[in-house]
Amino acid sequence: MPLIPLQIPKGQYRNGTDYMAQGRWRDINLVRWHDDVLRPVGGWRQRQEVDIGGLARSIIAWEDNSSNRHIAAGTDEYLYAINAGGDVTDITPAAFTQGLIDAGINTGFGGSFYGKEEYGLPRADAGQIIPATVWSLDNWGEYLLAMSPDDGKLYEWDLNTSNNAVQVSNAPTDCSGFMVTEERFVACFGAGGVSRKVQWSDQEDNTTWTPAATNQAGDIELQTNGVILAGIRTRGQSLILTTEDAHTMTYQGPPFVYGFERVGTSCGLVGAKAVASVDAGVFWMGRRSFYAYSGGRVTEIPCEVGDYVFSDMNKDQISKVSSVVNSAWNEIWWFYPSANSLECDRYVAYDYAENIWMTGAMDRTAGVDRGVFRYPMFIASDGTLYEHEIGYNYDSSTPFAETGPIAIGAGDNIMNVVELIPDEKTQGDVNAKFKTRYYPNAEEREYGPFTMSNPTSVRFQGRQVRMRVEGAEDADWRVGIMRVDARQGGRR
Repeated sequence: MPLIPLQIPKGQYRNGTDYMAQGRWRDINLVRWHDDVLRPVGGWRQRQEVDIGGLARSIIAWEDNSSNRHIAAGTDEYLYAINAGGDVTDITPAAFTQGLIDAGINTGFGGSFYGKEEYGLPRADAGQIIPATVWSLDNWGEYLLAMSPDDGKLYEWDLNTSNNAVQVSNAPTDCSGFMVTEERFVACFGAGGVSRKVQWSDQEDNTTWTPAATNQAGDIELQTNGVILAGIRTRGQSLILTTEDAHTMTYQGPPFVYGFERVGTSCGLVGAKAVASVDAGVFWMGRRSFYAYSGGRVTEIPCEVGDYVFSDMNKDQISKVSSVVNSAWNEIWWFYPSANSLECDRYVAYDYAENIWMTGAMDRTAGVDRGVFRYPMFIASDGTLYEHEIGYNYDSSTPFAETGPIAIGAGDNIMNVVELIPDEKTQGDVNAKFKTRYYPNAEEREYGPFTMSNPTSVRFQGRQVRMRVEGAEDADWRVGIMRVDARQGGRR
């Protein structure tokens, strides 16, 4: 019988049952596809022993007018500045109101309605969820602007490590977040405690907020059922995302200054940092789907791992979801807490150039793309800052990819496999395992790992077979189209 090529399409599929992923990659970790070839993601290393106290869910990197590079990170208790040499400075504003390390649910007074539902039974709606603290961070020229939603004030840091960040004069208070627009206005969200209100400063002046004939300051309350969570710059305009819908904010000049238009409904954002902007558009995570905006209107992105991601997520801690652009690989990563975790311990990544999805396990709470620094940087829940996409160190993790079931014909024949012909860039960089079953929910048997040789002698049988390839070396390996010598037969 001729060799059977295991020509498995790129990308991961993990919706529905195990058998629905037949002939596809189903379970993966720390791998990606590029030029149609399976390969490991880059590894990581700690950056210059930088440790940050507290749990950072927002970081930003920028370069000042003297070409000095800076990083800022906001935790539930502190605001930090880090220089390129790794020196950490606490720049937390005076009289700062500390936030929440975890999201909470108000099940007490005011959290729901008196007398509803039976005593001793969990409520269908447990009450108002109070999100974990997620800072808004942006640069104002060479200076840093920062805001914690639990404090509600806009702060500015002037790069002087002897000074803490100070409140911006005349800026609104009781805000939930802010952004700096392409036209150099500062726009605050939830201004004055009004959750749907957008208030912006005068152009190039973040201390003038009262509208007058001599300036372009202004405000508007969006007509929405949701609450504003975030704003982000995109090509030619800004996009404002609420818990329910999406609105564009387009500069028109005096007298109205900005025009607003709803461009999407039922596409609400899950958390303030669950959105990312790239040249291809704006991408974000919703409650059960992913969405994109590239002009015109919001579209839902078909997701081949959505069932897996959203069915095993801690929905009470969903405000902690953080997105990071990895522009070198045309990817957006979302870190999220799995169902049994309080912290972000998994990721789902989208390659928007190739339209493929990837998942995996990783403890990261925030990150920033390369550009200011040579490598992307992610921060872990213990405060350790890592450079990524460098080398092939994964601590105790191993990159792998495992297929769904592979069957002969319609799966009604027994497959006897006696030989594997590997297809690798460097032979021996990966090992292979095989798992067999006679029925979709029957007992599974595992064979291997097999060290690759050309050919590799194997011996197993089953109606359906799954193949798993694992990195055997800390190297930039490639896996192409494996082939097996498989013959139709019966049980011995």
